[in-house]
Amino acid sequence: MPTAPRPTAPTPAAPTPAPPSLTERRKAETQLEIARAAAALFAERGSAVTADDIARAAGVALRTFYRYFRTKEDAVAPLLAVGVRQWLTELRRLAGEADGPSVRDVLERAARQALTPSDERAAEALRWTRGLLRAMRDDPALRSVWHRVHHDSEEALIPVLAGMTDGGPLEVRLAAAAANTAMRVAVETWAAADDGADAGPAASRAEDPAELVARGMRALTAGLPGLDRRRA
Repeated sequence: MPTAPRPTAPTPAAPTPAPPSLTERRKAETQLEIARAAAALFAERGSAVTADDIARAAGVALRTFYRYFRTKEDAVAPLLAVGVRQWLTELRRLAGEADGPSVRDVLERAARQALTPSDERAAEALRWTRGLLRAMRDDPALRSVWHRVHHDSEEALIPVLAGMTDGGPLEVRLAAAAANTAMRVAVETWAAADDGADAGPAASRAEDPAELVARGMRALTAGLPGLDRRRA
């Protein structure tokens, strides 16, 4: 005899992280100050920068530098991760809207916001990221940090997307990979382009990174129909 289908329990949404303690906030602030100093130096001098140079520019002792970072290249990771945190924060906010847009639209809106500086400090961080990406061309160790940050970003996206879609593990991982790749390629494309006023007519001019990521997001998620709707 046929029976009524059993209701499927919804996958719980990713929990909102607990706010950091005062000690954790101070540690994060120190790391970010060191990261800003490191980014500025790498953008200016390339791989010739030393850990001692970074510590002096940040106003900390060398032993303090090594308390937080294993290598001079690791020092830039906190700055590169700032945009990732902003993106995830906005994703969680949009995911919490009862009658919000589709998952595809949420991803695009959050990515646009992450690459649209809200103040001068955010604009400066984006400029430093551009300088770092240009320095990475000749520095495999810096490129390794960049790819590690994006790997961590993709892993962090998975539980957020799992709470927004009805897709299975494969679909969720594909969505996270597509969104993360769109973000990475957009920033790399923007950084590689020429932004000088005297660039020649044949030069590749820099486009707005927010527009680049929107185009990339639409292209890479086009084959994922599960992103057209939200979890009921």
